Amino acid sequence: MTVGTSGPSEAFLASARAEDGAGPGIGPDDLPDGLVVADEGGRIICFNAAAARITAVPADRALGRPLDHALPLEDLKGRRWWPLTDPYGGLATRLGQPERNLLLPGGREVLVTARYVRDTPTGPVRRVVVSIRGTEARRRTERSHAELIATVAHELRSPLTSVKGFTATLLAKWERFTDDQKRLMLETVDADANRVTRLIAELLDISRIDSGRLEVRRQPVDLAAAVGRHVQAYTAGGLSPDRFFLRVHHDLPELWADPDKIDQVLGNLLENAVRHGEGTVTIEVAPASGSSNEKGTTVTVSDEGPGIPEESMGRVFTRFWRGSKRGGTGLGLYIVKGIVEAHGGTITVGRGPGGGAEFRFTLPVGTPAYLT
Repeated sequence: MTVGTSGPSEAFLASARAEDGAGPGIGPDDLPDGLVVADEGGRIICFNAAAARITAVPADRALGRPLDHALPLEDLKGRRWWPLTDPYGGLATRLGQPERNLLLPGGREVLVTARYVRDTPTGPVRRVVVSIRGTEARRRTERSHAELIATVAHELRSPLTSVKGFTATLLAKWERFTDDQKRLMLETVDADANRVTRLIAELLDISRIDSGRLEVRRQPVDLAAAVGRHVQAYTAGGLSPDRFFLRVHHDLPELWADPDKIDQVLGNLLENAVRHGEGTVTIEVAPASGSSNEKGTTVTVSDEGPGIPEESMGRVFTRFWRGSKRGGTGLGLYIVKGIVEAHGGTITVGRGPGGGAEFRFTLPVGTPAYLT
């Protein structure tokens, strides 16, 4: 935590020394990050429990010692950080140090921020307030990004290789192929181009979901009709109409949602049921029920396949989850969850009446786009 003036840092120290029941407030040991405070002489006057845990230095060994001795930090090039930054003797206008990766003795990496507290803007430093955090959360994010890049590279390679191969062949030997052969190759190129387009759309959706910038353009949506269109597309593509059972309840509330994104949600859930499930795919559209007074609509998609193992239920909506069958990027359900939540709704997964997977999402009535 960064403290901007001497008042707050002294308040933390006073709170830490206060007797139980002495008044409201929190102490340094209540903070989730490591907090180290040094006085005008550079000696440590506060070393909270998180700092002791992160640095493996007991607080009683740190208190009263010079800051650079109790907290001997180095940058990633092996240079000692305190002499390098010189908080007490550096520029009088310097306010502190931005967060950066530094090394503790033994090579453990931590994130460190420093704030220089002065009584006047260019006066001497009265306190050096240091925040220390572990790098585990950042490492997890970096690993997730690396996995995403690797997955995208793998998924792009196959269709792009196909597109390149067929177009090169057609350009070089156009006259040698019959019209039927040309059509087949061009249809393959078209399908692979659609695959690439879909992958790029997924990447854009993930970027917007992760940054909280997924826009929802609300319009009146007839969920029953939207489900019907998806079912008709499957039957027109060759699937038997008996593979689907659509149950629509009466008195559905008027729903305002983003029709394109709701189509994306329905398409993904139905594709999963058809591709990975078995038997009849049941789609139920009903008014939302529950303790909440807010109106909404619930859509349930279930199949009669083997279902999802109990141990995997908690990971279904995470990135790269593919279940027992490979194929696809494993990003679809992560995007589905992001879209539903962007509408203020919820989505769950469980076991359906037929033993297969059952996905259920609920959307609130919503507000028209021009009123948001």
